[in-house]
Parts: sequence; structure tokens; C-alpha cells
Amino acid sequence: MSYIVTLLLIGFVIFFHELGHFLAARLAGIPVQVFSIGFGPKVWARRRGATEYRISLIPLGGYVLPEVLDETEFFNYPAAKRMILSAGGPLASIILPIFCFIIINLIVSPFSINNILIQPVCQTASVLYQMVLAIPSVFTHTEQLSGVIGIVVIGGDFIGINNLKAMQFTALMSLNLAVLNLLPIPALDGGKMLLYLLELVYPKSLRFHYPLALAGWVIILGLMVYVTAADVGRYFIA
Repeated sequence: MSYIVTLLLIGFVIFFHELGHFLAARLAGIPVQVFSIGFGPKVWARRRGATEYRISLIPLGGYVLPEVLDETEFFNYPAAKRMILSAGGPLASIILPIFCFIIINLIVSPFSINNILIQPVCQTASVLYQMVLAIPSVFTHTEQLSGVIGIVVIGGDFIGINNLKAMQFTALMSLNLAVLNLLPIPALDGGKMLLYLLELVYPKSLRFHYPLALAGWVIILGLMVYVTAADVGRYFIA
């Protein structure tokens, strides 16, 4: 049961990240065609304005689909607006742990203004800082990398039936997602923002977006295959 809870928490973390992209798109004036909770075939949908709000069959995460015909139309939006859209997801993934730490503090400590307004921000900043410092070790200790299988196994064992640990896990996974997406790899939000910034300085760099994004996806997919194979070997074969 704890593994199912872990999987649902991962889905919630991804959904909150995509909610950040959705709100950022609204803020930037980029119309959204579909905002879906979950993936796969739609189970329920309702259209409000230009956006179809959808619940899909697989309740893991979600996605935001801008209302554009193709990549060319998307890049017609100013680079600054596209930067806002990309920044929305990581920002949401940093905000979510603040709420998690508020709940954690209310569980383990007496109520105080410090516990709900100041301490959660400091706790989030501290964990985020430690994660950023640990980034170089990922490249020197690749055996520490885990995919979804490893995260679910480790997370399920960690959470058990403890609500406090579930909040801690949610906060950690959300900050992990923020750090991952802010890496300067073109297919990720951080890489996109870097390219959009370069575009503002050197507009002709726009022609490099597609090949660099393609290269970024090759790297990400290759890494996903590697960590999945490592997880299978670690938990099912060893």
C-alpha cells in the first residue's frame, strides 16, 4: 500500500509542477489548449474559455498544452513570455515544499508565527541549497541515481504508513524536481530559459533551439533507460 501512496505522491508533485506552468502561461498571456490532470485517454473534460480542463485515465502528474499550431507559432511569442512559462514549473516545485514544511511544523511543534511563516521558507531554502551542492556528486557517483522504480521502492519503505514522512517525501521530491528541471539541458526548463535568454541577446540563436532540444531529449531518454535498467538490476535481479 505504501508503494501506491508513493506513486500517487510523485504524481501529485508532477501535477503541481505542471500547475505552475499553467498559471505562468495565463500570466504571460499564452493561451492553453489543454490542462490535464493525469495522462492518457480523457475520462472527463470541461471547456472554459479557450482551455479544456481534463481528467485523464492515468492519475500520475499532468500536462499543459499551449494553443499553438506548431513550434513556429510558439516561437512567435516573445522570449520573455516563454521564459515566464518555463519558470512557472520550477517555481511551483519550490513553493509546494513550503506548504509541506508548514504542515510538518504544525505536527511536531506548537503553533507559532515562526513555524508557519518563517521556518518553512528557511527549511525549503536549506534543503534546496544542499541539493544544489550535491549536483557534482551525481556525475562522479552514478550508482546513486535512481529512476521511478527506485524512487517508489525507497520512498515506499521510507513512508510506510507515516503521514509525517509522506509530507517529508513530498517536499524532497518536489525540490528534486525543481533542481532537475533547472539544469541547463535544452529539453528541461532551465535549458529552455537559458536559450530564451540567449535569444534576447542574440536573436539569430533561435535557429539552434530545435537541434539543441533534440540533443537534450536524447540525453534525457538515454539517462532514463540507464537508471531504469540499474533499478531493475538492483531490485529485481540482484
